Amino acid sequence: MKSYSITVYRDRKILIVLLFLATFATSEEKGTHKPVNSQEGFLTNTFFIDYESDGLMDNTLEILRERSDLQFSTLDQFKVFHEFSFMNKVDESGVTFSHKIVDDAALDYKMVHYDHGNGISIADVDKDDLLDILFVSQIGGNELWRNTGNGRFENITEMAGVGLQDRVNVAASFADIDNDGDEDLYVTTVRMGNVLFENNGEGIFKNISRQAGLDYNGHSSGAIFFDYDRDGLLDLFLSNVGMYTSNKKGRSGYFIGLADAFSGHMMAHRAERSILYKNLGDNKFSDISEKVKLIDLSWTGDATFTDFNKDGYPDLYVLNMQGDDHYYENQGGVFFVDETNRYFPKTPWGSMGVKSFDYNNDGALDLFITDMHSDMTSTPKYDREKKKSDIDIHDSMWQDGSNNIFGNAFYKNSSNGDFMEVSGDLGVENFWPWGVGSGDVNADGYEDIFITASMNFPHRYGVNSLLLNNLGEKFLDSEFILGIEPRKNGEFAKEWFTLDCSDPNSRRPPCKDKEGFSKVMGALGSRSSAIFDLENDGDLDIVTNDFNSGPQIFVSDLNNKKEVNYLKIDLVGTKSNSNALGAIVKVYLKSKTLTKYKDGKSGYLSQSQIPLYFGLGKEEKVEKIEIIWPSGEVQSLSKDIPVNSIFIVNEKN
Repeated sequence: MKSYSITVYRDRKILIVLLFLATFATSEEKGTHKPVNSQEGFLTNTFFIDYESDGLMDNTLEILRERSDLQFSTLDQFKVFHEFSFMNKVDESGVTFSHKIVDDAALDYKMVHYDHGNGISIADVDKDDLLDILFVSQIGGNELWRNTGNGRFENITEMAGVGLQDRVNVAASFADIDNDGDEDLYVTTVRMGNVLFENNGEGIFKNISRQAGLDYNGHSSGAIFFDYDRDGLLDLFLSNVGMYTSNKKGRSGYFIGLADAFSGHMMAHRAERSILYKNLGDNKFSDISEKVKLIDLSWTGDATFTDFNKDGYPDLYVLNMQGDDHYYENQGGVFFVDETNRYFPKTPWGSMGVKSFDYNNDGALDLFITDMHSDMTSTPKYDREKKKSDIDIHDSMWQDGSNNIFGNAFYKNSSNGDFMEVSGDLGVENFWPWGVGSGDVNADGYEDIFITASMNFPHRYGVNSLLLNNLGEKFLDSEFILGIEPRKNGEFAKEWFTLDCSDPNSRRPPCKDKEGFSKVMGALGSRSSAIFDLENDGDLDIVTNDFNSGPQIFVSDLNNKKEVNYLKIDLVGTKSNSNALGAIVKVYLKSKTLTKYKDGKSGYLSQSQIPLYFGLGKEEKVEKIEIIWPSGEVQSLSKDIPVNSIFIVNEKN
């Protein structure tokens, strides 16, 4: 008869340094380079916690209650509408997807980049005017869920042919690569070949990776489509992290991570160049990185494009999860120049998520970057989560670090080409952040922020952050006020794996002083998210892709609490790429002007094709819409502009 004990990794009681696990690694896993001492210091304050099951729930819920009380005590600061809420309706949605992970993030846990998780991508794949969801899973296959209306979804993965059950998947991007009016799909993997799927127009996909030249095999991560040379065809920038795996394979066929993976950025031979592919037409792409002088060897997980200098050519901001970010300015579609020092002399050290948007409605695009890895130096108490990390930059791990920010960065665009880092003033610091998404969740005309967070096993629980924009003055923590936290049914942990402690070969910490089978628990946590109107009822909802568990589907009740005025704009390029990626849209109201840049960035490791959503506040009329298309054409509309509906705008030739 099996006997079980419960072990939960939290943040009190027994301290066991994470490097203890690395001693179990084989020589092949460690690679040819001796682990750098500073990696050991990278997580000296991260530890295993042994909890008996009794009292665990009370302890965590007590902490969450304290945070909730603190957040509600700030209600007198809110100048914007907040008397609505989100409810996790995953059960009602019919979605049964559950994210699955490799053993390096569970049974054989080690500090390796597999714990970064996966993306979630949104698009109307079958052209029925409802937005569908692609959940990416590390192993076990991705799943495509078709929106059937009224908040319900059905699994069409097998019919669509996009499961990729035999690969270790990372990121996903929807885009119309051939301008035929339907959304194609690109999925990245870890050393199993990236995949380009062509959509036949009905949500059925064909793998065309090899003939397209996009079947790169490496440590790939985020991928973004954009038209760098404005020829009307979407090109692709592929972020490659760096060599963090060995050649030895584990269960499910994944490549086992190197024990010193987080020292990889200090070893030049482990760098893996990211790639810019030019779309040649006829579904063929070519690596032109060297030709356009875009040689990026950062340990990058993601990137975005924007047009800060307003010359019409999209520039690239490339994140570095272990070092300096890089901003490459596009020189007329011919080549790129690294202008990081000019615009961003200090960047986050451990950048993970990025989003460019106009937070204060001054017409200039600002830039928000989340920093995860700077938070991996310690596990602070909750009351320090809004502060920057305290780093000793003299440690070799940080490679000087004098030009880095050790926490989130928010760059306010002054409109004259200068940026000011104002994350502290705006209140956008949080702990263990991954992806960032923006959307006007209370439809008042100001973009709000949603940040996925938490590190899961073997760390304590971390909350997702929903920051309401307080009229462009600052952002206010609202996740407890609006029902994002605590999680449904008060859950914060789940069974991560089971150990047989009677096995003499089991030397892992959870088996200390135990016999029989030990159930090891791990904290829940989200990685990526998407903000969109999944019910077509006029307010924005939020869907997450969590790590090693099911998603959360937060449905807003805003339109039941107030009159919601909004406008959705769906752009269709003709001379430009059909998705109109790179377009600037200005919506002129009587009291203000709203500006959006269509980049498709939606949370972490994801690119989606979602109509632009403009909350109009109390205004019921749009005075004018101005669109600067990627082609450079300018189009103004001032007659018969509908509100509280979707407005499809075709590029005027």
